Amino acid sequence: MLSSNDKKLEKMDPFYRPSVSKQKTSAEIISEARNALRTVRTQRPFTPQEDQRKLFGPASSRTPENRPPSSFSLHASSFESSDCRPISGTRLSPLELKPKAPPSPTAEEDPCLSFPQPPVDPAKIRRISSARARLFRAASQGALLPDRSLPPAELKKTVKSKETVMMGDSAVKTNGICLTESNAIGHLKSHPLQLTYDGGFREVQEQEVLRGTSLPSHLRSGGDQGKRRARASSCPSSSDLSRLETKAVSKADLQEKATEIEVDEVFWNTRIVPILHELEKEENIETICATCTELHHALEEGNMLGNKFKRRSILLKTLYKLVDVGSDWLSLKLAKIILALKVSRKNLLNVCKLIFKISRSEKNDNLIQNENILESLLEVLRSEDLQTNMEAFLYCVGTIKFLSGNPRFLNEMISKGALEILAHLIRQMNENIKKYGTCLPNSGHLLVQITATLRNLVNSPQARSQCLGDGTFPQLCTVMEQYMDDKDVCTNIARIFSKLTSYHDCCTALASDSRCYALFLNLMNRYQKKQDLVVRVVFILGNLTAKNNQARECFSKEKGSIGTLLSLFQTYQQPGLLPARPEQSAGPRLPSEAEDVLVKLTRVLANIAIHPRVGPALAADSRVVGLLLTTLESKSLDDSEELVINTTATINNLSFYQVKNSIIQDRKLYIAELLLKLLVSKNMDGILEALRVFGNLSQDHDICDFLVQNNVHKFLIALLDAKHQDLCFSACGVLLNLTVDKDKRVVLEEGGGIKKLVDCLRDFGPTDWQLACLVCKTLWNFSENTSNASSCFGDEDTNTLLVLLASFLDEELALGSSFDQDLKNYHKLHWETEFKPVAQQLLNRIQSRRTLLEPLPAPSF
Repeated sequence: MLSSNDKKLEKMDPFYRPSVSKQKTSAEIISEARNALRTVRTQRPFTPQEDQRKLFGPASSRTPENRPPSSFSLHASSFESSDCRPISGTRLSPLELKPKAPPSPTAEEDPCLSFPQPPVDPAKIRRISSARARLFRAASQGALLPDRSLPPAELKKTVKSKETVMMGDSAVKTNGICLTESNAIGHLKSHPLQLTYDGGFREVQEQEVLRGTSLPSHLRSGGDQGKRRARASSCPSSSDLSRLETKAVSKADLQEKATEIEVDEVFWNTRIVPILHELEKEENIETICATCTELHHALEEGNMLGNKFKRRSILLKTLYKLVDVGSDWLSLKLAKIILALKVSRKNLLNVCKLIFKISRSEKNDNLIQNENILESLLEVLRSEDLQTNMEAFLYCVGTIKFLSGNPRFLNEMISKGALEILAHLIRQMNENIKKYGTCLPNSGHLLVQITATLRNLVNSPQARSQCLGDGTFPQLCTVMEQYMDDKDVCTNIARIFSKLTSYHDCCTALASDSRCYALFLNLMNRYQKKQDLVVRVVFILGNLTAKNNQARECFSKEKGSIGTLLSLFQTYQQPGLLPARPEQSAGPRLPSEAEDVLVKLTRVLANIAIHPRVGPALAADSRVVGLLLTTLESKSLDDSEELVINTTATINNLSFYQVKNSIIQDRKLYIAELLLKLLVSKNMDGILEALRVFGNLSQDHDICDFLVQNNVHKFLIALLDAKHQDLCFSACGVLLNLTVDKDKRVVLEEGGGIKKLVDCLRDFGPTDWQLACLVCKTLWNFSENTSNASSCFGDEDTNTLLVLLASFLDEELALGSSFDQDLKNYHKLHWETEFKPVAQQLLNRIQSRRTLLEPLPAPSF
């Protein structure tokens, strides 16, 4: 007689795989994807390295006549001398009033009026004489007018003549005109600058000029009333004093500037001029290069770099002449100095071309790194105007693109802000489109260089984090939207995204921009036969849909999304659409270009099928299932391994949905026949994917009959010895479904199936609750109609099961340190809630049907 507990156990149904009525939420499906639905991985599209460094590679869609050249010749004559003049940086204001000529001396003034003579230090006069003369000349030409008008020829001659002031003589010579002392005083009174004993220039009030012992008595006191009134009116008012004080301050600044000019001239003559002479006479390249380095340091020391240096024209002309020497080393040194002198227009373009020409040879990378040219190029991009220097920027960024392909420059570029500068240029171009509604001229050529450089920079983890922080993803999407007709720009951006979306945080950032799905669909429709672009866009979609369930939904909701994928699938299934890749002498075989697109397309279909709304619709779509089956019919594991495996994984995800109108269910027997050739192959990945599909299909009795008729069950039992955890799991899942049918439970006795199941429980049970559950459920189904555990399992296996199940019920799941805490908690939760109830049921059944009462020996492990 059976106890009440035993009767309850007898009434329990056999264990099945989860049915449609017990489907889990999408989160649970993703967490337990091993059970049924799985995302598919694939390699990033292959990009061959270009043999030559060019602005636009051989795959460019630009014709040679519609793009800037990568090869050209440059000579000294290519540079313009007009850029050699220094820029003052001062904007002149128009004169509000016309200057008036000073009045002629009146008869009332004493013609013999003498000028005061303060003591003069001869050393001081010598020290500041040149500065004083220059300032006095500039002030005189700007403020003094002659007493008589001169013809234009004489006036021009007069301006060029030197002016002198003789303090102790009876005449003053100014601009070539001799004046008497009285005329000189009248002239000087109208001029704001007066010579003083300390060598400088000072604003002097008229009463101070007229003060002194040498003045006549009738000027010091007395005279008629009219003269006194005239003299009183000549005295400065308070407003005049304020104005004079302001002028005095500005003249003090002039005095300081004069001293600086004199110091600069001394530095130029003593330090720079000898170096320039050395450059003109040297013939040895190494010596010239060393001299250029010395010149750069001297200019930096003298604060003579920039575009406001007075002698800049002489310096630039000397440097331009040396370009014709033709040495790459020398040209780099010259370019660095020229850029430091802030050339503009054509000269900036030519110096950028010069550096670009040198950078085309990979052997010059060491020279470029040693001369620190990268910093000079980044400074050009940082400080110069984009719209004015579009072509110069093109060659400047082109050089940076070449260097970014060399791993040695990667960290240096990131640390010097190359990524921020390029992102700022992209933002500028986007803002210009937003503001004016049109793209800058030739901006597409520049964007090709910028995006190609970014493609190299994002290999750095630091660059990826900067892209996330600077909002680079939305800016690139905007560029893709505005330059949809430029295949080169779109291809480079696709390459950037294909790299970045391989990382979870970047993938999430791009998936959150809802524009990207419509943009990618537009690209695939526009460039359907451009394999290099299509394969990358599909790869990006595969990355997005593999890691984000929201991305699966957003993409599938876009109008024509599934239709676009199927249209591409049909296009690239056509034989001979694209040439095969050249044979490789070593390394893994790469799929053909057409096949590579198909691999990525099946991955997208497999990933979006995980969504509970999209998956059933795809399973019921005859076009989707038909294309997948055509692939299995025409391809083999030996020739197209990744494509066949991805196709089988897609069929596995679709077969999960047990819906009435499922094409998978309608053609299940034909699919089973196609999968048999995978089971008999030697490819373990292909066998595993086929087993997963059979795990879903074997819930149908017709498929179970098919498996037994073709002796597949024997193969499944043999796989339990494979010591491959995933193979054991999938094989055990199919055996579980076979044991649901009472007539087929006997198959477990063939080939030692029970013993192998017990071995799997012993070997993998402590660390894999899912596999342990399947083994216990299979043994439960097998022992349903037996009343004796020993006759069902055998004495040895019965004793082993009793010990194992008792120990598993008392212990927790043993997980290694490689599991993170969240994953550990997840597995331990399921160990308690899913495995232990099943293990307890099986243990109770075995204990209730034991016939031996003596103690059990401990099993041997």
